[in-house]
Amino acid sequence: MEDLKIIGSEEWCVFKSLGVPAIKARVDSGAKTSSIQATSLKVITKNNQEWVKFEVTPLQENRSITIPCEARLVDRRMVKSSSGISEERLVVKTPVTLGEDTFDIELTLANRDTMEFRMLLGREALTDRYIVNPAVNNQIQEFTEDEISARYKPYFKEKTGLKIGLLASNPKLYSNMRLMEAAEARGHEIVFLNVEQAYMKLDAHSPEIRYRGGNILKDFDAVIPRIKPAVTFYGCAVIRQFNNLGVYCQNSAESITQSRDKLFASQLFSKNDIHIPITGFAKSPMDTKDLIKMVNGAPLIIKLLESTQGKGVVLAETNKAAESVINAFKSVNTNILVQEFIKEANGQDIRCFVVNGKVVASMQRQAEKGEFRANIHQGGKASMIKITQEEKKLALKASKALNLAVAGVDIIRSNKGPLLLEVNSSPGLEGIENATGKDIANEMIRAIERKLKFS
Repeated sequence: MEDLKIIGSEEWCVFKSLGVPAIKARVDSGAKTSSIQATSLKVITKNNQEWVKFEVTPLQENRSITIPCEARLVDRRMVKSSSGISEERLVVKTPVTLGEDTFDIELTLANRDTMEFRMLLGREALTDRYIVNPAVNNQIQEFTEDEISARYKPYFKEKTGLKIGLLASNPKLYSNMRLMEAAEARGHEIVFLNVEQAYMKLDAHSPEIRYRGGNILKDFDAVIPRIKPAVTFYGCAVIRQFNNLGVYCQNSAESITQSRDKLFASQLFSKNDIHIPITGFAKSPMDTKDLIKMVNGAPLIIKLLESTQGKGVVLAETNKAAESVINAFKSVNTNILVQEFIKEANGQDIRCFVVNGKVVASMQRQAEKGEFRANIHQGGKASMIKITQEEKKLALKASKALNLAVAGVDIIRSNKGPLLLEVNSSPGLEGIENATGKDIANEMIRAIERKLKFS
């Protein structure tokens, strides 16, 4: 026992054969086998033996450094995670260096993104070598921040472009994939951030935004918010935190919140002399008849205050039907808007895509036969259209009223001239890029470059 060294609860490990200069491990005598962060696992044959190719992201707070590794496969084991879920893991054998000692250990390969440490040092590695003192850290070897930076200097990429965060929910959506492509094509680093996996530290001295597993999100130049309606409140909180940290957000939290509240947006439009279909809002069922009369009677449109992509929008074709639907919504305390129906539009509307005070593309949407909404998500067809000066001014005025740098502005043609239907703060790119052939994703990235004076 006297020959055993004291090891702390956290220690730095070096894997020369894997090419990992240093990785901080949590020392856990309760776990039998050691484990290391590993992704992109692939079993290969080498010298008639099974080996594993994998990638290690060794620094907890820097996801940009990924090291390709190879090690001999020695086993496949069922391992129960800390959450109680059993899974098969590949086990490799490789030398590890702790201070002056180098010895072989077995490592299970696991995705530890949600764990606090990139490595766990188990009791098989400790037995007959160390005694654990959980009250101290780095008893075997300690690296300063400068030493870690020096060890990882060859892995740091020279910054040639902006670092952009795409704050959304689904990386597979057409719009999100196009923005990633466009940013990379212009030489920028762009990182997809799932808005629901970001969280915040609110502190006057050191505010932070962290991402799953404790990674600190820093050094971002800009964020492109594409927040789905279901997470508007939380998404806007994250956007505000980025803004507080000095990161440029292409659409602000305030502008997104305003655009999602159809009642408040309609009030802003009225205040700024922006023409919309006659719209009514009331609380009491006693006023339903007058509300219907106020918007010129049926047929009329009934909208949920936070509807999107054509969902939550109903056409009531008679006064009696309108009364029934309105009162039904009111009975369950659901807020709605009642809006006049523009019959002469014949199921058509116009989507103008605005980027930094300029209409970069426009398309006409035609509703499917028997439908009254021309939304593409509801089966509408899109085609290129040349808009009038009056329509262009209306689109720019509407996006400016909501202070949106990027907006999808929906306009309807009526006998009274163009009318504003609504403004979308996270407009989709697929329909309008396909209809117009324009590279709107590139326009959005260029707009960020101009805003940040990047050349």
